[in-house]
Amino acid sequence: MRVYEAIVKGLESVGVDAAFGGAGENAAGAMIALKHSQKIRPVIVRHEQAASFMACGYAIYTNRLGVCFATAGPGAFNLFSGLAVAMSDCYPVLAISGFSRLVWAGKGALNETSGAGGTPDSRAMFAATTKKSYFLDDISKTCDVLEEAVNLACEGRPGPVHIHVPEDLTLEGQSVDNYRDLKLVVKPVLPDPAQIAAAAGAIAAALRAKKSVIALIGFGAIKSNAGPELQALVERFQIPFATTLDGKGIIDETHPLGLGVFADSGHAAAGKAFVAADLVIAVGNSFAQHATFNFRDDLLTGKTLVHINISAGEIGKVYAAAHGIVSDAKAAVVALTAALSQLAPPVRPATVAKDRHVTAPLINLEPNHVHPGQMAQALSKMLPDDAIVLADAGAHLCWLGYFLQLRRGQHYRKPGSFGPMAWAVNGALGAKMAFPDRPVIVGCGDGCYLLSGFELMTAVHYDLPIIWIIFHDDEYKLIKLYQLEAFHETGLVEFSNPDYVAYAKACGAQGFRVQSLAEFEAAFRVALASGKPTLIDASIARLAIPHYSTNPAGLLAAIEEALEKKLEGG
Repeated sequence: MRVYEAIVKGLESVGVDAAFGGAGENAAGAMIALKHSQKIRPVIVRHEQAASFMACGYAIYTNRLGVCFATAGPGAFNLFSGLAVAMSDCYPVLAISGFSRLVWAGKGALNETSGAGGTPDSRAMFAATTKKSYFLDDISKTCDVLEEAVNLACEGRPGPVHIHVPEDLTLEGQSVDNYRDLKLVVKPVLPDPAQIAAAAGAIAAALRAKKSVIALIGFGAIKSNAGPELQALVERFQIPFATTLDGKGIIDETHPLGLGVFADSGHAAAGKAFVAADLVIAVGNSFAQHATFNFRDDLLTGKTLVHINISAGEIGKVYAAAHGIVSDAKAAVVALTAALSQLAPPVRPATVAKDRHVTAPLINLEPNHVHPGQMAQALSKMLPDDAIVLADAGAHLCWLGYFLQLRRGQHYRKPGSFGPMAWAVNGALGAKMAFPDRPVIVGCGDGCYLLSGFELMTAVHYDLPIIWIIFHDDEYKLIKLYQLEAFHETGLVEFSNPDYVAYAKACGAQGFRVQSLAEFEAAFRVALASGKPTLIDASIARLAIPHYSTNPAGLLAAIEEALEKKLEGG
């Protein structure tokens, strides 16, 4: 059995059913092995970066291994952005890349990355962007290395791993004679009873003293499918809850205890409730930059923090926790609910102030353009019950995060801390491969789409009916706003767009140009019903600015704070 045949068969044995990669001489053996696989569907992309984003998209909601592959040298290096996403956002991803012949090391062979003779050092580069990078230099260790890599990707806090496969091992006469199926043993991360007891005691004491308690829920809770358990917890003890942008939809966003999104582009009700809280139960979040208003030093001042995270390294990384619980979110919430039930007093129904701006009418000052907030509101109403919405990097994620109201069974994901443009444009293909029967919708800026939109042809080729909604305003909106705030002028942020309808048709997809809310709604309904890859080119109002505040207490507090700093500096 040749080396890539063994790798593919090993991946089949742990349930992998999709692999995303780029063509290349050092990936030729992988392509042939995947061609003959009866269980893994291969997707060959236009650019390897897209393959790594697709592997992330595949892994987001499945907790299954996302797989990407590339040839040696430049093809392999194109995987780095997706591996960085998997690292920062906790996706189990395996990258496999070729490597030039070992016998030629230091001679400057084509695509050589040995680090010798003035060549790049891919071992060091992959080691820096993964949990671990393996170098397969002994063909008899193929299954051992693959098994260790797969288990490492999935265990604890999931993340990316990588395997180099030198060309020497792919040559005729090289054989894996000791093939065996892989054993994937992912041990659950269960809470320490002592940590649960201490946290439950603190929460119960706060409830007895009628102090303000709030839950802040992040993506880790979604990864562990802890929605029902969290809903039972907050309802049993009438605890208002907010989510990070990454935690949207963990509980129906119209729930009576729901405060909305807590972030600099989030809801005022969530911010005010957080400021007033005496105790915060943080579940599956890492206190990232935008969820902490740029890591505000005073965010947790005077508050007791109970922090649940699957990784011990996340607890205390940004804010000190009075009670840390290292555990999978679902297991911790179940245990915490049980412990609290023995300690907490009877709880009266809570009344939560909702953010009126979510449903308030929006004024569109630009005829022949769609207000992006109104478009997100309309999308909420039309979104199928099991839809997946992926937002790319840009102002559109703020509009979607604020106005998109998710119901149980729907999912939303934005770029994580690494935050690359076009991850969703391409990652959507991976999500669709993982969930062929669920609608997958992408909200992206025109800048994001222009960066890597050629994967539309990949979607057409593999019959992946994704809907891309392009927020088209001919500018890098967030960069422009930052320039105005920081430099009081703008530069190099405007660009022109192609005819997306013509482009979609040229690729074999369908496209719609919309300039009003009614046109958007009509196009979206057609796109959903068509079963075809679709671009909806939405000309949005440029004067519309998403909500943003540097202070959780609200915009007025942020303005007052900024003025005080300016006066102090002057």
